[in-house]
Amino acid sequence: MDQVAKAIEEATGAGNSELASAKINLALHVAEERADGYHNLESLAVFADIADVVIARPAAKGAAAMTLDVAGPYADLLAETTDPAANLVLRAAQAIAAHGTRRRVTPVHLSLAKRIPVAAGLGGGSADAAATLRLLARIWDLKLKPDALADVALTLGADVPMCLASQPLIARGIGDKVTPVAGIPPLAVVLAHPGVSLPTAAVYAGLGNETRAPLPPLPAKFKSALDLVFWLRQTRNDLTDPARVVSRKAAAAAKALANDPDCLFARMSGSGAAAFGIFVKPSAAERAAERIKAAKPDWWVVAAMTGGS
Repeated sequence: MDQVAKAIEEATGAGNSELASAKINLALHVAEERADGYHNLESLAVFADIADVVIARPAAKGAAAMTLDVAGPYADLLAETTDPAANLVLRAAQAIAAHGTRRRVTPVHLSLAKRIPVAAGLGGGSADAAATLRLLARIWDLKLKPDALADVALTLGADVPMCLASQPLIARGIGDKVTPVAGIPPLAVVLAHPGVSLPTAAVYAGLGNETRAPLPPLPAKFKSALDLVFWLRQTRNDLTDPARVVSRKAAAAAKALANDPDCLFARMSGSGAAAFGIFVKPSAAERAAERIKAAKPDWWVVAAMTGGS
C-alpha cells in the first residue's frame, strides 16, 4: 500500500478527513462578461466519487500557524504550478479560522492527497478548499450557518460555493448562486484527461461577445440516465471552442469518449481538458475506461459514479 492510500485508510472514519469530490459540469452556458471581468454563467453540475482527500491532524507542539503537506499522483504538478503558501487548502484554513468567530481554534497540520488532475476543469482546487472548510468547521465545532460558510467559500474562488454543496445543483452568477436540484439520477461515467493543463483565465479570454441562449428548463425529474442525456443534447459547454484555441489537445478526451461504442454522451467538463462520458451502467463504464487506458496509457482515466438527487 502506498503512502497516500495508507494515510487515507488511517483517516477514514476517524472524523478528521473529508473528501473533495471531482465536479463535473454536465452543461455550462456562459453569458455576458461583467464589469468586474467575470462572466455570468449557468451550469448543471454533479459530483463524482473520485476525490482528493483532506486530512487534519494536531499541529506540532508549539506551532502557531496552519501547515500543509501534499502527496499523491498530482502533488508534484501542483507544486510546480502553485506557491505552497497560496494553496487553496491552506488559504481555506486561514480564512475559516479568521472568520468572525470568537471561538479559539487550535492550529492543525493539513495533508492533501492530490488525486484529481490539476487545471483540468474538474474543480480540483475549489473542491479541496470546500472540503477544508467543511472539515475544519466540523472539528472546530464552529457552528457556522450554511450561508456564512458559503460567504467564506466565495472569498476563495467562484467555484468554491458549489463545491461546498457537493450535490447536484444549478450554479448561476459567477458560480456563487447555488440552487440544489432534485430528480437527477446517479450516473455511471468515465472521466478522462489527456494531461494538458488549461488555465481557466486563458480559456475565458477566448470567448466572444455574442449573445448565448440560457439553459433549457429542467424537468421535475429525469426518469433515467438516458432521459438526462436527451436533455443534455439541447445544451452546451460554451468553453469548448475557446479551450481548443488554447490547446489542440483540449477536445481529445471528449472525442475519445464519444467514439467509444458504449458511450451515450460525452463532453468536456468546465474549462477542460478533462471530459466525461455517460454510460448506461457501471460495468459498461469500467470496460470503456479499460479500452481508453489501453489506447492512451499516458492519460488519466477513471470509471466513477456521480451522486443523484
